[in-house]
Amino acid sequence: MTATPDVASAAVDLRSGAADLIARKRMIAFAAPLLVLVYFGYLFFAFDIPGLVDRARMDNAAILVADSYSYKTHVTHDNRNGGLSYAVEGENKGTYPEGMYPDFVTPQGDDGVEVRLGAGEMAEIDGSTLRYLRPDYGWVTVTLEGRDIRLETPDGEVPDWISASSSRVSITGAGGRAAVTRARSEVFRYSFGWELFWFTLDSPFYGKTPGELAALALSGDRVVDGMSNLSAIVHDVWNNRMWRHKDVLWALFETLLMAFLGTMGAAIVALPLAFAAARNFNRLKSIRFAVRRVFDFVRGVDGLIWTIILSRAFGPGPMTGALAILITDTGSFGKMFSEALENVDDKQIDGVASTGAKPLQRYRFGVIPQVTPVLLSQVLYYFESNTRSATVIGAITGGGIGLLLTQAMITQKDWEEVSYYIILVVLMVISMDYLSGWLRRKLIKGE
Repeated sequence: MTATPDVASAAVDLRSGAADLIARKRMIAFAAPLLVLVYFGYLFFAFDIPGLVDRARMDNAAILVADSYSYKTHVTHDNRNGGLSYAVEGENKGTYPEGMYPDFVTPQGDDGVEVRLGAGEMAEIDGSTLRYLRPDYGWVTVTLEGRDIRLETPDGEVPDWISASSSRVSITGAGGRAAVTRARSEVFRYSFGWELFWFTLDSPFYGKTPGELAALALSGDRVVDGMSNLSAIVHDVWNNRMWRHKDVLWALFETLLMAFLGTMGAAIVALPLAFAAARNFNRLKSIRFAVRRVFDFVRGVDGLIWTIILSRAFGPGPMTGALAILITDTGSFGKMFSEALENVDDKQIDGVASTGAKPLQRYRFGVIPQVTPVLLSQVLYYFESNTRSATVIGAITGGGIGLLLTQAMITQKDWEEVSYYIILVVLMVISMDYLSGWLRRKLIKGE
């Protein structure tokens, strides 16, 4: 039995079409990755990635990383008026009192000092002369002569770990750093940890071990007049002038307050407007269109833009940040709530209406229970997300932990404080994630 010409032609057409389809898919399979590679190649040169690599200062990056988990003690000689000072991070609040100095420092007369550094390195200050020892290289001597700074090295060359000019010499060793200018000679010694985190140098509890602090807290002999030892310990930690624990905790509260007020305020404003935007609750197309465009507008403008606008209008402060979050989230909530309302089951509403319920009661008992899980889930998610957003917004509006974080970054010296604030922000976000999950299980699932 032979196939008719029409059947044979159809089979040929089918095979030809299948072959063409396979060829097109094969071409797409090869062309798509090729286009992606071409696009990334364009980005590589358009954004000048090779130039970015050349401009990268890995030495500065290494210093910033070291600053995040360690602290610098500055040993400073005043080249104009004479005199030595010792200060943690070079701050007045961290300056050692008269007659007190770090254990790695050995005074050498009235105007000299020996500083023991890491990696077997050492630095000496003798008046306006600074000497720096690297065991694998030898002594480097920097002397201030009038307004000029003279550098002497063992081989007469300037190695790449020394930056020298007539007005400044900087030495970067493996165990420390040093710098000499016309105004001062400084040696920086890095130490692991966050110094003065609990007690400042002027506290009677500075340098005490946890065991000694516990013994003092239980002791009846008062270290500070008029206060129990436990109260004095808490007072000195709470009022720490270097790490400002009191201010930091208040800033965290302000950040959470911005996120809470903005999120909950947006939900309260968006819910009634969502009824006006829902097709099955508002038959007037013109009003639905107007309300939806309002939602599009307020969420279409980024929250940071609203923050800047409101800061100019109302001035900086946490309430300005909360208002910026409220405006942005009103648009997002309005869209989500109206879509949830459009998907409610009319049978439940009809059942409530059959009992003689009024329109407001129908919404309360026939609609709200249906959309509550969606509403709560979205509100809790946005509250969790806004705890992060409030940090950035706080940097602009001048409130919350974002302001402290920005101030610490601008100084370019206290990067251990930057690490501290970032850790607090992460812990805050984790806490909000746990809290929102717990509330979601309690309120939605009834666990």
